[in-house]
Amino acid sequence: MYPDYRGVTIPCNIAPLNFYYTGGKAETTFSYGDYSFSLKGRDVVIPETKWKELLDKAKGDSIKISSSLMGEWSIFVSPDSIDQYLTYRLVEPAYEVANWVEIFERKISTFDERVLASYGNTNNACMNCHIHKGENTMFYLRGRRGGAVLSSKGTLRKMTLKNDSMFSGTVYGDLHPSGRWGVFSMNVVIPSFHTQSQKRLEVYDSKSDLCIVDFDNNKLLLPPSLTRTDVLETFPCFSADGSSVYYCAADTVALPRDVKKLHYSLYKFSFDAQTGEIGESSVVWDAMERGGSVCHPKASPDGRWLLYTVADYGTFPIWHRECDLEMMNLADGTIADMSAANSEWSDTYHSWSSNSRWFVFASKRDDGQYGKPFFCHVDEQGNVSKAFVLPQQNPHHYDRMLKSYNIPDLGKNPANFNEDEIGRLHRYTDAEKFE
Repeated sequence: MYPDYRGVTIPCNIAPLNFYYTGGKAETTFSYGDYSFSLKGRDVVIPETKWKELLDKAKGDSIKISSSLMGEWSIFVSPDSIDQYLTYRLVEPAYEVANWVEIFERKISTFDERVLASYGNTNNACMNCHIHKGENTMFYLRGRRGGAVLSSKGTLRKMTLKNDSMFSGTVYGDLHPSGRWGVFSMNVVIPSFHTQSQKRLEVYDSKSDLCIVDFDNNKLLLPPSLTRTDVLETFPCFSADGSSVYYCAADTVALPRDVKKLHYSLYKFSFDAQTGEIGESSVVWDAMERGGSVCHPKASPDGRWLLYTVADYGTFPIWHRECDLEMMNLADGTIADMSAANSEWSDTYHSWSSNSRWFVFASKRDDGQYGKPFFCHVDEQGNVSKAFVLPQQNPHHYDRMLKSYNIPDLGKNPANFNEDEIGRLHRYTDAEKFE
């Protein structure tokens, strides 16, 4: 069967887990207690009304599924709901045809999907690095008439997050819970092509620093400790309460020759939300001790967990087959068992649900080429359930989809703009300047 939903834990508010049999037709029965229904055929497309009734009855318990072709299995319906909105960029996985890019929003309890930003309304501008956090949403429009697009406090803005002292504009980052602040990296990103047949593309930073953005006062703060020439800093994120910032940093090496010696550690510094001032940095995850390289830290909203990605080296692991997710207990520094989430292919680019019970991530596990959004449940003790892919109305959807789901990001509320508004912003609004 594909997708394989056997033995998974699902939220109580998710769309039907439609699938198909790869080996022929079957009669499939879904049941809980005295409620049941059966479907016949190769494609198992579950009626939404029956599915919702089944989830409501089975919440906190297991649904039983019986197949004349594959026997029996169960699915546990967690009483923990998941944030209803998932944003993602659809993009070709190969560098040759990264074109016609769009950012979408999908409602997880249904199959409703809408375009948030489209190449058709922005003169085919590249768009990337979106952030969906609470009431705030941000992404970048690149190229002519581009800028950082921020939807916050009911206002849609386009900004140039760069001043004369910066070698590049901002790239990767996060938004403070208050909405006033952002923390971002500045990166000079270099793609490099492997001569080895089993590797495709390496991406690394020749330069990277961090900066603090004050959105209320249109200011960019560049602390000297975060702009050292001998250190590469990147992928900053705020802690759950906004009092700290986590980020990744590595000592510079000769690139691209020594890219395999590029090992990023995870650091943390305190942040004052009144003044924007920062404290001294301390190591959270030491690359030399761990024998790897870390990127994409994300703190759970309840402040208990830190989820990040670990690869052998570097900080752009999308084509690193060994790349896995790791989750740290912030109370004692212990690392959770993530075997139920990880695969033999790249697992990365993750986001938390607002109740800290679910996370979504991009994985290439199906074919090694195309990233798809997978979900895992995290219980009170930090146990992680078997990963499952975002359900689609057509069970053959992923077989026919020739784009990757890039940077899946969960949100409790829908973005408060649409593709037409972004098109008008791109054409008619000049980007605000920052000092």
